[in-house]
This record gives sequence, C-alpha cells and structure tokens, in this order.
Amino acid sequence: MDVRNTPLWLASILLAFSLSAQAQQGTETVEPLTVTVGVNHSPPYRILEVGQKSGLYLEIFEEIADRLGWKVQYREAPFRRILLMLQKGEVDVMLGPLRTDGREDYMTFVAPAFPPERRLFFYMDEEHRIARYSDLYGRTIGVLDGATYFSRFDRDQVLIKESAPHYENLMRMMEKGRVDVVIAPELVGLYTVRKLNLPVQISPFFVPGESSWIALSGKSPAIKYADDIRAALKLIEREGIKENLVLKYLEQPAQ
Repeated sequence: MDVRNTPLWLASILLAFSLSAQAQQGTETVEPLTVTVGVNHSPPYRILEVGQKSGLYLEIFEEIADRLGWKVQYREAPFRRILLMLQKGEVDVMLGPLRTDGREDYMTFVAPAFPPERRLFFYMDEEHRIARYSDLYGRTIGVLDGATYFSRFDRDQVLIKESAPHYENLMRMMEKGRVDVVIAPELVGLYTVRKLNLPVQISPFFVPGESSWIALSGKSPAIKYADDIRAALKLIEREGIKENLVLKYLEQPAQ
C-alpha cells in the first residue's frame, strides 16, 4: 500500500495496530503462570477489603497480567514483611516499592509502572508546620514501617521517627499527639485524611516524588518474563488504560 495515498484516518488505524503488535511481541509464548503478589492495605494504591481487592496498583497489574495470560493471587502482609517475603521467594511480585541500592540485592525492578508522587508533610498543630527541612529536627515524625521516602530523610539518624504499619495508624497517632508530623506520598496521604475526616493541614515544604516500581523476587519463575511485563505495560499505556486508571483514583473520593 502506498501510504502517501492513504487517507489520514486509515493511516492512524494502521499505526495504532502496528504499535499494539510491537508491544505484544514476545508475550505470545509467555508461560501461563499463577503469580503471588504481596500486598499491604494502603488505599488508594492497594485496597484490601473482605471479599474484594482493588486499588490503582492492583488494577494496573491486573491489566498487565491479563495480557500475559497470568492468574494473580494476593497475599496480605505489612509492608516490611512483604520485603522479607520477596527476599525469601515466598511471593513473586511487589507493587510500588521505590528503587534503592539495598533492595537491588534481592529484587529485580522491572518497570516504573506507577506515577511519581510528592512526599508531603501533614500536621495538625500550627507549631508543627514544616517550611524547610531543618524544621523536622526536634519533631516526632510518623513514617510507614519499612518504607523509604527520599535519600536525605531516610539516612538522617538525627531525626526522630515513629513507625506504624498503616498510614491510618499514623494519622490517628498524630491526632492523639503521639507524633507531630506524618510524611506520606501525596495520593495516599490525601486519601487517608479524607477518609478519617481529620482537620489535617499540609506543610509548604515537600519533596518531589520518584516513580514506584513493579518488582519481582529474584527467586520467582516470573523473572525470565521481565521483558514481557514491560511490553504489556507499554501496550496498556498506548491504549490509554493506565492513564484512565490514574485519573479514576485521583477523582475518587475516600469511602
């Protein structure tokens, strides 16, 4: 076919078909695995309720698994425990960890599948408002157990940090005066505050976010299909599915 004489609408369809075929290339021979995903309750990324599991990260991964012909099962545990389970090969996949040097030893970071989010500092009392990094000193900061935020903060041994397994716990601790400030990724922090209906404010100081990853255990049989996972991710991005899911959860009110 002479593309110079092809109508614009037809050329667009042919181009879209070509991109989809390229994205799928290499996935046709993927083994039909059942993969176990380690998840912790962290709305709106990972929402674990009786009889239902949903959330932005889970829905994106389900779309990828569907294109690979994989079945997905979930195993719930606190964030730090999931890191250990991944290290031992007790789960195949973790959704949403940040890429750090220490984690590279036991997990493979396959794709930065989830959007970067700012790290915000939430407070209730005006005296705990954070205008600059140095304002964090002398305050008790609520952090998610096992999570990383940004290099300077994670390595700062002078900061006073109090951990809990869920962001809901941390916000309640702040309400009771057990912590002064809570650091959280933007989407999960705002979701939690709305759900709990707390009079929480956001500090002007924040840190730009990094992309969160799909990570595989180094002991998982899925490791040999890392390229296929990336290809499936590109496909749902080109189809607009990933963007639609992100918008869905940005616009969704807390329940």
